[in-house]
Amino acid sequence: MRGLAPTINIAAALIDDDCGRLLLVRKAGTSCFMQAGGKIEPGENVLAALCRELSEELGLNLVSLGARYLGRYCAPAAHEPQSLVVAELFHIRIAFTPRACAEIAEVIWVDPAHAEQLPLAPLTRDHVLPLARTL
Repeated sequence: MRGLAPTINIAAALIDDDCGRLLLVRKAGTSCFMQAGGKIEPGENVLAALCRELSEELGLNLVSLGARYLGRYCAPAAHEPQSLVVAELFHIRIAFTPRACAEIAEVIWVDPAHAEQLPLAPLTRDHVLPLARTL
């Protein structure tokens, strides 16, 4: 169909800790911070994709943590022009020291009020930060 933007389906996590900080990642070769997570593989269910991505990107084992579903959110893709990202977003509250693994270049804990000063992916800026303030 002409005029429809390509869609990228992802599973992502709004990860915060008991101090109210938000975990953000920046992938190698990119400038925007965003949630950990990634593309859902064909035939993979959303939660399995989230578990796989968090293990690959942060060394985090989600199986023992659980995750609360927050909903489906859509925004322009940060690094793929003319594409839309459709995120199945989950909330995880945990205090841990993440490792930047796989394609992740940088991992930071940040106060949501200060996150706005960073270069953010549209999904993070428009949906995740407002959600984080309500949790």
